[in-house]
Amino acid sequence: MKTVEDLEVKENLGMHLNYYQKEDQVLLAVDCIIFGFEKERLKILLIKRNFEPEKGKWSLIGGFLKKNEDLDQAADRVLETLTGLNDVYLEQLHTYSTIDRDPGQRTVSVAYFALIDVDSHRFDGIQIDAAHWFDIKDAPDLIFDHNEMVRKAKARLRRRALTKPIGFELLPEKFTMRQLQNLYESILDKKLDKRNFINKINSLDILVKLDEKDMSVSRKGAYLYIFDKDKYEKKVQEDGFSFKI
Repeated sequence: MKTVEDLEVKENLGMHLNYYQKEDQVLLAVDCIIFGFEKERLKILLIKRNFEPEKGKWSLIGGFLKKNEDLDQAADRVLETLTGLNDVYLEQLHTYSTIDRDPGQRTVSVAYFALIDVDSHRFDGIQIDAAHWFDIKDAPDLIFDHNEMVRKAKARLRRRALTKPIGFELLPEKFTMRQLQNLYESILDKKLDKRNFINKINSLDILVKLDEKDMSVSRKGAYLYIFDKDKYEKKVQEDGFSFKI
């Protein structure tokens, strides 16, 4: 049963809504830069637009904020619509508000970037036929300011990968040391000395070496490792451990 106070709050809210309706109406969107790692290469997931403006051109996946969700929820929804996944690393990147950034209508966009291990997911939930993975170095030119979004996301990913263990979000649960090095070389866009890299990773003491081997790489095979997230978090809490590559 509604009280008098409830009715007064609703009436006051309605007055404010009427007031705001006199203001300029601007659309708020989210755009997702989706990074994946597959076959030793860093990749990005793009779609070919099937509507105007810029129909037929390559784009990031995006959507408009709905009244019943916040920005993080909107980004989760957009990501799940494209990939069928709802439990991946997702980080807010930057807000883009140039007046003429979208020729369709004045739109402010909040960009997010996501990290996905491509090999461990079949992406059965993909609902957009025009979605395609591109090697990050071979990605096509994108619409609007999406190229700028990708450049900023790549720079953020490199900074994060050097100071936090987010790179493991791009790997399967079990991985070889070579896979890990290939990942960091792809993110940093440079070759790394194998011995120095292995020594640095081992010094962090956050991996568990398994008795299992990946026999597809050589006759002897390569030992598999897993990232010990609990051990990493405990080290951070107890002694101020700093992850640095």
